[in-house]
Amino acid sequence: MSLGKQSQPHSQSSSPMLFSLQGSLLTLAIFTLLSFIYFSLNSVHFSSSPTIHISADTNEQFSDIYHSPEVFRLNFAEMEAKFKVYIYPDGDPKTYYQTPRKLTGKYASEGYFFQNIRESRFRTDDPDQAHLFFIPISCHKMRGKNTTYDEMTVIVRDYVESLIFKYPYWNRTLGADHFFVTCHDVGVRATEGFPLLVKNSIRVVCSPSYDVGFIPHKDVALPQVLQPFALPAGGNDVENRTTLGFWAGHRNSKIRVILARVWENDTELYILNNRINRAEGNLLYQKKFYNTKFCICPGGSQVNSARITDSIHYGCIPVILSNYYDLPFNDILDWRKFAVILTEKDVYNLKQSLKDIPYSEFLTLHKNLVKVQQHFQWNSPPVKYDAFHMVMYDLWLRHHVIKY
Repeated sequence: MSLGKQSQPHSQSSSPMLFSLQGSLLTLAIFTLLSFIYFSLNSVHFSSSPTIHISADTNEQFSDIYHSPEVFRLNFAEMEAKFKVYIYPDGDPKTYYQTPRKLTGKYASEGYFFQNIRESRFRTDDPDQAHLFFIPISCHKMRGKNTTYDEMTVIVRDYVESLIFKYPYWNRTLGADHFFVTCHDVGVRATEGFPLLVKNSIRVVCSPSYDVGFIPHKDVALPQVLQPFALPAGGNDVENRTTLGFWAGHRNSKIRVILARVWENDTELYILNNRINRAEGNLLYQKKFYNTKFCICPGGSQVNSARITDSIHYGCIPVILSNYYDLPFNDILDWRKFAVILTEKDVYNLKQSLKDIPYSEFLTLHKNLVKVQQHFQWNSPPVKYDAFHMVMYDLWLRHHVIKY
C-alpha cells in the first residue's frame, strides 16, 4: 500500500516533463521546417537572378572567358543597382565638358564615353550620393582647336584647381575618387604636366604604359575602338580563314620594324610594311581580317593599338606582341582564352608559335572570341555588357578601395 501511494505522485510529476519535452521537440521541428522553407525560397530566388546571356550558350560554356564568372555576375548586378557618378558642371563648354567633336576614328572611345555617361543610369545630380566624380576633360576637343600641349596643360590645371577650390569633394580623398577619360596620346601628354591629377585620380586611358605612369591597380585601360566598323562582325566562319597570320600598318615602333623585316616575304604570314593601298580595292584591309586565323597586334607609337579591337570584331584571333600591355578589362576577362599573348622577342619565332597551336585550340579561341565581341562595342545609348558598361564596372571595382 505504501509503495502504491508513493508511485502515484511520481507518475503525476512525470507527465508535465513529458509534455514539456514533446513541446520542445515540436517547436524544434517547426523551426527546422520553417528554416528549410526559408532557405529553399532563398535558393530559388538566387538561381533565378539575372544571368549573363552572352549567347545561347550555358554558363559552363561561356564562363571560361571570365576569371570569376559568378563574382562578375553578382558584382555587375550590384553596380547596376547602386553605382552613382557625379559630373562636374563647371568649365568652358568650348574647351571641355561637352562630348568630343566626333564619335569616329581613334578617339571614338573617348567620345562615346562622354556621351554614354550622360545618358546612363549611373549619373547623379546629387554629389552627396556619388561614389566617384567625373572630371569631363576633353583634351581631344582642345586638340581640334589647334591648342598646344603646353596650353592644354595650363587649361587642365586651372580647371581642376578651380574644382578643388569650389567643391569639398577632392580634398576628402586627395582626388582618389575622381577620374577622367582620354584616348590615344593627346590626353596623356596634356595631363602629364599636372602630377597632382595624374598621380591621385583614376586615369581611364587608351595608353596603359609604364612609361606614361600607368598604375594598373588605380588606372583603367580604355579599349581603343575605331567605330563605326566598316563591315559586320565575324562569326562562325573558321572554314574561310585560310591565311595563318596578317599584319599591315606603319612601321612606327621598333617591334613593327622587326616584324616587317623578318616576315614580309613569308608565304604563310601576310605581312606588309605599310598599310594596304585603298586604290587596290575597297575595304581590302578589313576584308583580310575575315580570311585570317591570327591577326598580329604589335604596339605602335604607344603600347596600345586599335588593331586589337578590329581583330576581335572581325573574328580574327588577336596576337598581342608586346613586352607590356595592361589589356582592357584584364582583371575581368581571361585574355588567354580568346587571344595569343607573346613578348616582343617571340617575333623571330612567330610563325612556328602560331603553327604549334592545335586546330582544336584554335576553334576554342575563336569560339570564345565571338563571345567577347560585345564587350568591345560602343553603343548610343549604351547597352548592357558593352564597352561602356565594362569600363564602368572597372571603375566600380576601384571605388571600393576608397575610404573616407
